[in-house]
Amino acid sequence: MGKLTNKTALVTGSSRGIGRAVAQRLAAEGALVAVHYGSNEEAAKETLRLIEGDGGRGFLVRAALGVPGDTHELFLGLERGLKERTGEASLDILVNNAGAQTAAGLAPEEVTTEEFDHLFAVNTRAPFFIVQRALGLLSDGGRIINVSSGTTRVAVPDQVAYAMSKGALEQITPHFARHLAPRGITVNTIALGITDNGSPVFDVPEIVEQMAQFSAFKRVGTAGEVADVVTFLASEDARWITGAFIDASGGTMLG
Repeated sequence: MGKLTNKTALVTGSSRGIGRAVAQRLAAEGALVAVHYGSNEEAAKETLRLIEGDGGRGFLVRAALGVPGDTHELFLGLERGLKERTGEASLDILVNNAGAQTAAGLAPEEVTTEEFDHLFAVNTRAPFFIVQRALGLLSDGGRIINVSSGTTRVAVPDQVAYAMSKGALEQITPHFARHLAPRGITVNTIALGITDNGSPVFDVPEIVEQMAQFSAFKRVGTAGEVADVVTFLASEDARWITGAFIDASGGTMLG
């Protein structure tokens, strides 16, 4: 029996990287996981294969975020998948992991209105309305976990628009934490530092060594380490934690 046996979970952006690791970890603890993806179906299928290969359960849900009708499409697939497997559309764990990011090296004065609007559509608007729509499905004692970034606390000029969108995302946490406390639902933010998410840049040793210097541990984080923190917050062990901002950056924000 895992910590999350008989629980259901939705992890947005779980076709690869950190989202994939989170989906795998939740499933390994017994949760039925909705593996959400926007466009890369093959990557999402690989996540599902990994989950099932470890004896876990999951299903795919497709919905491009940041576009009109995204929440509706997401929840049509989610509710259908849950009902087919459990007989009801009940959700216990929501992980808002999906996100868009500014290209590295883009000076603040080079950010276009289109890029700015896209960041907020994916990183802020979509999670807000996903939480709003999920309230009718979330069971009492449920969990909402918002994945943010250390750039909301540490100045990174070429990520200013991204940091703004993640800073707005963080506001979901305290306000909904207070709103949902009577139902025993916790809402928390986990802020990441430089984490190996499978991107090609992490295959270049020289660049990885440079990035490692930002962490107090002088290394980059792993997706599995993030998944461990998310899984803790999703478990009964974290029932007394809500409205929290949890620094899971490996000490990047220590200065």
